[in-house]
This record gives sequence, C-alpha cells and structure tokens, in this order.
Amino acid sequence: MAAALQDKDKAATAATAPISETTAAAAPLMAAIDIVQEYDQPGGKPLRVLDKVTLRFTRPRINMLLGPSGCGKSTLLRMLGGVRPWNVKTPTSGRVEIEGVLCEGSHPDVVTVFQQYANRPDLTVRENVVYPFTFAEWRRQVPAKEINERVNKMLDEVGLLDKQHLHPAQLSGGQNQRVALARALVLRPKVLLMDEPFGALDAQTRTAMQGLLVRLHTTFPCLIVFVTHDVTEALLLADRVIVLSTQPATIIDDIEITAAQPRSPEWLMTTEVRALHERVLGRLRKADGGGNIRVSV
Repeated sequence: MAAALQDKDKAATAATAPISETTAAAAPLMAAIDIVQEYDQPGGKPLRVLDKVTLRFTRPRINMLLGPSGCGKSTLLRMLGGVRPWNVKTPTSGRVEIEGVLCEGSHPDVVTVFQQYANRPDLTVRENVVYPFTFAEWRRQVPAKEINERVNKMLDEVGLLDKQHLHPAQLSGGQNQRVALARALVLRPKVLLMDEPFGALDAQTRTAMQGLLVRLHTTFPCLIVFVTHDVTEALLLADRVIVLSTQPATIIDDIEITAAQPRSPEWLMTTEVRALHERVLGRLRKADGGGNIRVSV
C-alpha cells in the first residue's frame, strides 16, 4: 500500500510549476493560474477568499478539492465552471484556461453537478436527462438517433431505465441525484465539476452514489473536480486530493493516490489510509484554520 501513496512534494511541485515548466506536448485539460478572489466589504478592506491558487489538471481522473466548510472551494469550482456573477470581477486576478485557451464564461466541454440537483419537477426522468439536447448548440453536435441511444444507455447505467416515466417528486433523494448525474454525463463532457453532490444524502445512499460515480467514471472517463469537506470521501474516490486551508484559501497539501478502484471499506481501515487522515487533519491544524471537516470512518 505504501507504494500506492506517492510523495506529496513531487505532486505539489508539478501542480504549481509555471507554464513554461509543464509538458510542452499539450496544454492541461484545465488550469487555474494564480487565482485571487476578493469581495468588497462596506467600510473595510476587501475580503480575500482565494489567495494565489494554481492548479493544473492534465488527464481524465478524479480530483478532490478538500477543505473546511466556507473556505472557498465552491467559489473556485464555480470559477472553473465559468460562473461569473454580474456584479463581481471573477477572478479578481489570475486566469482559468481550458486546453490552453483563456476561459471567461461557460464552456461546452464543462458540466457542473450541484448538491441541489435542479431536476425540473414538471419533466419526467427521461425528459430531464434529454433536456440539455433541447438547446440548439447540443442538437447541432449530436444527431437525434444518437441522443436517444445515449439517453437509454445513461438511464440504464444509473439504474433508472424502469423509472424513466416518473417525475422527480416520485423519486428518492439518491434517485434524483442519479438523474442529475445522468443529465451531466449524457453530454460526454471533457470536464465534470461536482459541488458536494452527495452531501445531503444519508450515509447508505451516499456510499451507493460514491460507488456509482467510480463505475461511471470507468465507463465514461473525463476530468472530474469534486468539492468535499469529508476526508474519508476524498480518500475513497480520489486519484488526487488537493487540500485547501481556511480563508483566504491556499493549497496546503496535494496528495496522489494510485490504489486501484473500487476501494473497499477494509482499505479505508488500513494503517496507510489512517495515516493519510492524520496527515490531512494535521495540515489543517497547522494552517490554524476553523471551519468544519468531516471524517466518515
């Protein structure tokens, strides 16, 4: 197991190296470079939420953004997803790039799944999954026959083919989150952003959804950036765990995990994984941060 956990310093160096030091063959799938985010406060100096955050994501794998609640994880994720509030300069400084191209708004290769799954109550399960294809941009990219095939496959993959004619009010929370996940993955995005999507689920349903995500990622590989404040969830799902401090958020650890998926409950109880829990919690304590962090085991 020790061989599965690579040295943090190598990973952190790779994550923060200047562009000129990265592999020249191709630009990263996604990069956040020297990101600073500040918000004006009445009568005071600006509140700095993110402080010189640089991250590069080079290939399709699961990356966890782990940090205390309220530290700025979701702010960073929304920025990566092209969400730009109309009355706030975002980012205050720095830039987001997708495949080496500056990204200042929504991008067709990037899809986001939120904790509030936002399924339309007036549409059936199937209609919710088909919904993105009602927009002209996606209709142009995917032929009608392929749309139908994709939707059928995704409904089958998430175990909802037999519930495709039901409405969201007739589904459980976990089933509704499966609909949201299917609606995202049916687009075959290069980048899937996930903002604590399982945070509101009970423990048993959350475990099932974590397993489903790993299986779907094997079938439909893409770059996943997943926000969580649960240390156990991060270690269970991640190929890479990026630990953020409290505000102003900086990167205080960057951990590569090469243990094969799916990872079992027994794996979570190993000495090496327990040491990783302590490592993450120790980094957060050293950063003198507040905020809530969860450990599920």
